[in-house]
Amino acid sequence: MRKIINSPDNVVSEMMEGYISAYGRYYEKHPEVNGVILRQRRKDKVALVIGGGSGHEPMFSGFVGKGLADAAACGNIFASPDPNTVYETGKAVNQGKGVIFVYGCYAGDNLNFDMGEEFLNDEGIPTAHVRVWDDVASAPKDRIEDRRGIAGDVFVIKVAGAACDAGLSLEEVTKVTEKARDNTKTIGVATAPAQLPGIDKPIFELPEGEIEYGMGLHGERGVLRTTWQDADVLVEKMYGQIMEDAGIQAGDEVCVLVNGLGSTTITELAIAYRKVKKLLDKDGIKVHDADLNSYCTSQEMGGFSITLFKLDEELKGYYDMPCYCPFYAKGELTGASFADTEDSVVSAEEPEFDENDIEAAEIVRSKEGVLTELSAADARNMLIYIADKIIAKKPYLTEIDSAIGDGDHGIGMAGGMQKARKKLLKMEEEENVYAVFEAAGKAMLLSMGGASGVIFGSLYLAGAKGMEASGALTAKDLAEMERKSLAAIQERGKAEVGDKTMVDALVPAVAAMEENYGKGLLAMLQAAEEAAAKGVEDTKKYQAKFGRAKSLMERAIGYQDAGATSVWLILQGMREFVEDKI
Repeated sequence: MRKIINSPDNVVSEMMEGYISAYGRYYEKHPEVNGVILRQRRKDKVALVIGGGSGHEPMFSGFVGKGLADAAACGNIFASPDPNTVYETGKAVNQGKGVIFVYGCYAGDNLNFDMGEEFLNDEGIPTAHVRVWDDVASAPKDRIEDRRGIAGDVFVIKVAGAACDAGLSLEEVTKVTEKARDNTKTIGVATAPAQLPGIDKPIFELPEGEIEYGMGLHGERGVLRTTWQDADVLVEKMYGQIMEDAGIQAGDEVCVLVNGLGSTTITELAIAYRKVKKLLDKDGIKVHDADLNSYCTSQEMGGFSITLFKLDEELKGYYDMPCYCPFYAKGELTGASFADTEDSVVSAEEPEFDENDIEAAEIVRSKEGVLTELSAADARNMLIYIADKIIAKKPYLTEIDSAIGDGDHGIGMAGGMQKARKKLLKMEEEENVYAVFEAAGKAMLLSMGGASGVIFGSLYLAGAKGMEASGALTAKDLAEMERKSLAAIQERGKAEVGDKTMVDALVPAVAAMEENYGKGLLAMLQAAEEAAAKGVEDTKKYQAKFGRAKSLMERAIGYQDAGATSVWLILQGMREFVEDKI
């Protein structure tokens, strides 16, 4: 599929540049990160920051506006913004009343927004968050916190923005936004796949004459693949599942959104709404407001979703408050009073992964043959070697992740390793071996979107952080460092062996390190590499408990986890460097 782009690596930065240039009267771009900031913000109130991966436009940047969000933290295509983007965007709009973050419930967003909040809290800025989990098909009701956030974001953001503008406290805004979230239910179907910029094949395959029921926004498999059905038949099934979950009864009042996923026409959305309205009328449920539009998309994916937002008097009051942005408006606020401003000057953003910066660096070892310990210089060169290895494996990791995810793991890992590599190349004089690992981990954590940034950044950073300076690392030191990193990763991500994550490779690898460090550095790393490889193979047997594959349940069995594969490749790189097999 041909897309109207230049380099695939510059899609987000060039999209951001064009967006701000077009709507410069309303927005400005954060000078350092991909944050869209409202120019004329209401003062002395709780700030609302929304965000998530790009590729879902106009969500999220298109919902920054009067009576809506004050700013949006934007990640790369289908990947959450990194913690630094969350932190800097939140800090830029804080007015002393605190910041509330609203975003979809995905592993990467949860991890990165949590860490961004921690950075703000460390500076004395109070924060809160509401994770939208409106997708009733993505998990059963007793696991509601595992559900994904999809088109229901629209109603939750609308209410949150109004509550902030009404002058409520951070605690009060959070409470009413959570109520809006809990009263919002959505289900979607896909009729045709999308294709990511720069990727040669669609994010999923859908044979002619079939539809995917319960499909996620990133191409996550739905709960059922079935033959093509007429609109009325499909809508009735979707409506029934929402009503079973939502507890909406005769006499209740709702807002309805029929949302297109990217390539679905208004004609089709109107036909779908026609049936929704008949079903609501039959059940004695009043429609307070209805909307037919493509607000929360997935590139050019075909299909649509239905969202019902149950109102009470409090929620209706906030919903009816006026709002305006170029893509969404309610009430009488048209935006005509906005003062014209000069076009914003947008600095060129560094791409997530620069295809023009892949030349391998010269790798120097302190001696020939097997290394028995790692000096700071050895550690630096080893991590550069690993970065080059992961960058070279980008297509392989993309292919693995595309099978049950959205295919962004390869470019995310390559981009993070590229940033770490640049940092390491400037550290020729560093003599503290732990500082080398810490710098590489921090570079990854602050630059990578998705869950991988926090998790893989912690693989280097968490174990090295706070350690007493040392000029060399023994086998025992490395084992202890990785045990500390593993503990931090599991504390933050909550994953265990069997959850189909990178932990499935890292846990047995760390255990092998602890059992074999007395045999020397090479023997330890050989054992760790072998254990990680077995862990990768074991992931094929598991259902996913985290990430975008979790909704697949048994359909994820048979596929290996991309994160676990990256752990194995990193350990393999360590072993190759120590053994002088580079």
